[in-house]
Amino acid sequence: MNATGERKVTISAIADEAGVSIPTVSRVLNGRSDVAPGTRKRVEELLRRHGYQRRSARSPVNTRLIDLVFNDLDSPWAVEIIRGVEEVAHNAGVGTVISAIHRKSEPARTWLENLRMRASGGVILVNSTLDSSMHQELRRLDVPLVVVDPVGGPVLDAPTIGATNWAGGLSAVDHLISLGHRRIGVISGPRNLMCSRARLDGYRTGMETAGITLADDLIWEGDFYHESGFKGAQAFLALADAPTAIAASSDQMAAGAYEAVRRHGLRIPDDVSVIGFDDLPEVRWASPPLSTVRQPLAEMGALAARTVLRLAAGEPVESPRLELATSLIIRDSTAAPSR
Repeated sequence: MNATGERKVTISAIADEAGVSIPTVSRVLNGRSDVAPGTRKRVEELLRRHGYQRRSARSPVNTRLIDLVFNDLDSPWAVEIIRGVEEVAHNAGVGTVISAIHRKSEPARTWLENLRMRASGGVILVNSTLDSSMHQELRRLDVPLVVVDPVGGPVLDAPTIGATNWAGGLSAVDHLISLGHRRIGVISGPRNLMCSRARLDGYRTGMETAGITLADDLIWEGDFYHESGFKGAQAFLALADAPTAIAASSDQMAAGAYEAVRRHGLRIPDDVSVIGFDDLPEVRWASPPLSTVRQPLAEMGALAARTVLRLAAGEPVESPRLELATSLIIRDSTAAPSR
């Protein structure tokens, strides 16, 4: 009974009334994706109707603390995500623990051990890769989890938050084609990342729609950082038939391309147009200011924080997969080709 004498509803009772199993109700409560939409809707309606409050069987949860985990922190991209998360957390009176696991197992295991000791109220994984044993440990801890910009398919059956990367890649190349560019070099991100593949697919679709073939010698796989953008642009500009425009899958790689263009004695956009992806704060101060595709990084972080706090409170999430819209930002680094 609760304080008013009413009987507290249980997961078992919800399952019986919905005509589903207890594990199915548990999956809905934890925002997992492996539940049919109709079943999810029915269970969530019953949870709301009965005012169900999530109770956890694990050790006491520190609901005043959430963990934010990156592969690396040496990027302004990460700073924007952090900014969005911390704004929501601060307004909710919740602290944020920021960690980097550096794509290596030992730091990840150390983080998991610390997480277990903290009994954190929730975890936000940002583009992070964990091996199967660590996946199992997270499941065992039963900590509310949200994944931002997932690497591949569904991760840990957790809610995921991303951006419309395919549409962003399409809008970037459509812009270059509309200016008259036909030979366009593409510096993509790592092929193992879902966002990289989606952007490259968007570039390809735009070019194919315009009747243009994206030649193999005009695709360079980068890693989202400056050096790979520099190397990709260097390779393009060394071709006998160099591209008149370069589409980089991150602003940092676009900055690397700027340096390659400069070293070739060329000018942007007079000789080569360059467009990026992210719209990091500093690119508007580049010379010339960078045209790019805005990825709502701070908003993605804020939505992740709101989602993990909802899960921690036992509230259902809006959707197991959310994508925020990208938008084309046109500045001075793109113009019609001079040749």
